[in-house]
Amino acid sequence: MIEAVMLWNEPNNKSHWDPEVDPEWVRFGEMARAAGLAIRAENPTLTRVLGGISPIDPLFIGRMAAAGVLDAVDAVAVHGFPLDWNLWQIHEWPEKIAEIRAVTDLPVWVSEVGVSTFGAEEVQLWGLARTAELLVGRAPRIHWYSLYDLPREWEATTRHREAEGSSYYRHFHMGLLRQDGTPKLAMEEFAKHTPALGLCQWFHYQDHRLDAAVDWMKRLGVTHLRTGLSWADSFRPDALAWFDRQMEALVDFQVTVTFCFTPEHRGIAPHHSSAPVDFREYADFCAAMVRRYAPGGAGPA
Repeated sequence: MIEAVMLWNEPNNKSHWDPEVDPEWVRFGEMARAAGLAIRAENPTLTRVLGGISPIDPLFIGRMAAAGVLDAVDAVAVHGFPLDWNLWQIHEWPEKIAEIRAVTDLPVWVSEVGVSTFGAEEVQLWGLARTAELLVGRAPRIHWYSLYDLPREWEATTRHREAEGSSYYRHFHMGLLRQDGTPKLAMEEFAKHTPALGLCQWFHYQDHRLDAAVDWMKRLGVTHLRTGLSWADSFRPDALAWFDRQMEALVDFQVTVTFCFTPEHRGIAPHHSSAPVDFREYADFCAAMVRRYAPGGAGPA
């Protein structure tokens, strides 16, 4: 079921890693390297992926190579949203992947790519078709973000929130499904590109959408899913019961599971984006999750 584990999410984006706490990514490098080695010790066949970077920055990948992180992973990943947030055009996707391939021999995954319907659903429809045209065959994994819109009563994971203006509100319109579960225009187009296109869908603690999401993914022909198990959530009541339910529900998919989010009480700063007080605790969490959900030689051949 689990084909890969991803070490953090967008480590070069301050929404997910605080550069004031760790301005040179020294602590991140120690943490990621320790986690990669701990995962390999639990299951040597499991693919380890460095958390998808946003922005796409070859200098950051070079920094990770110098820190020894790339020696402890089997692939790197990038995120791109050129119709919503990036300062480059959608047609530049091949060049962006080439920039990363120029600085590492590791496979380059696209673990998040998407288009919001903030302005119009027709934009997402066109953007999905163009994205598939540009990326299918150029990356070993492509995860479309996302299946569901983010519920409006929730918060997007960003340090800026409403200060971003319209950029913040685009976070809430990235789904192929609206919040109420009804499909948007791009849904039929997406189904034309599975299984080459997978999905990225984050499930929050006790997420009410889990079972419906599984039904939709099966109907759409999705085989590859990227989701997450939150280190911070592991301290909630009945956390393991929720993790078990989530992973059991996803048993029919090839899952890339992302380990992310610092527990506030274990961070140098009390925030999920902070470097932890002890990076070995993150490595221990990763090892424990692999031991529970992908033990031994349970990874892909």
